Amino acid sequence: MTTLTENPAKRDRTRKAPSRAAARNRAAADSGRRIRKSPVLTIVMVLFVIYSFVPLIWLVVNATKSQPDLYSSFGLWFGKDFDLFQNIVDTFTYRGGIFVQWLGNTLLYVVVGAGGATLLATVAGYGLAKYTFPGKRAVFAVVLGAIAVPGTALAVPTFLMFSQAGLTNTPWAIILPSLISPFGLYLIWTYATEAVPTELLEAARMDGAGEFRTFFTISLRLLAPGIVTVALFAIVATWNNYFLPLIMLSDPTWYPLTVGLSQWSAQATGVGAQPIFNLVITGSLITIVPIVAAFLVLQRYWQSGLAAGSVKQ
Repeated sequence: MTTLTENPAKRDRTRKAPSRAAARNRAAADSGRRIRKSPVLTIVMVLFVIYSFVPLIWLVVNATKSQPDLYSSFGLWFGKDFDLFQNIVDTFTYRGGIFVQWLGNTLLYVVVGAGGATLLATVAGYGLAKYTFPGKRAVFAVVLGAIAVPGTALAVPTFLMFSQAGLTNTPWAIILPSLISPFGLYLIWTYATEAVPTELLEAARMDGAGEFRTFFTISLRLLAPGIVTVALFAIVATWNNYFLPLIMLSDPTWYPLTVGLSQWSAQATGVGAQPIFNLVITGSLITIVPIVAAFLVLQRYWQSGLAAGSVKQ
């Protein structure tokens, strides 16, 4: 009797064929699900984009107009003349170049205040995440409470305290409160818990590395996305700070851009209005350029920093 033996290779191909077909079917189904679109979500996103970009478009378009064109032309279209560069020159030279002084003040507050806030939040958040000490839960409760309290609620008590210390109407009245960032501390705290493995720190200690060396050579690199994220939030908060400088400063030479442009706007629209509304608009456009540039440069670190803390390593 002759026994027919099936080719093993053919048998394997026969077994693999259904699985390959099933895989193709699953891939086609997944592709079909991916290309499905929700009309409601699309409409919502379009409305959100319009809501976000129309004020920016209005600002860019009106920064190209002269003072008469601002009142004689449609707000979302250009005027008779393209005066953007002349408006920029006039903005920087108006009243002896006070706008340049305000820009320098804002940069000072951002570099020292936001930079210091990022540094303190990084060191404190890392310490709270990786070290155990008595009262740690109390510190956690204080940080959460500080996040819940809005900054405007603390502005008046801060003013009274700084007034007694003789620090009002000085740069320290803006820099010192900017150094405290409870949200940044909490963000670094939660990010460092997962981003910096405890086993890696223990291995570094066994190799003889001290705590400072471990922090600067190992932990700091792992914390880089979170640090950049905190820095970005601190920069935006300090750059857009308005109420605190408004009550702390009375000397225009120490104004940031937010308060200075507000003063110009009051002069352009109040009683005895001055023809400088085009300078207010152009100054506002110049003011947002550094923030937009910071977002474009740091957005990849920002996105990775926000996502990494929610993914277990």
